Amino acid sequence: MPKKDGKKSHKKDSQLVLRLDKEERDAFVELCKELDTSAAREIRRFIREFMKENSE
Repeated sequence: MPKKDGKKSHKKDSQLVLRLDKEERDAFVELCKELDTSAAREIRRFIREFMKENSE
């Protein structure tokens, strides 16, 4: 059943695990909160932009 808000349904079924310095991670998460976004959303946005800029 399609979503009512018109957005495409993309099941996220994969994870990317990375290791960060705790202080850096905490500062990033806090900044995202201050900017009313989530760390995961910003990482996904970075990946999409990086791929767009560097693909053929």
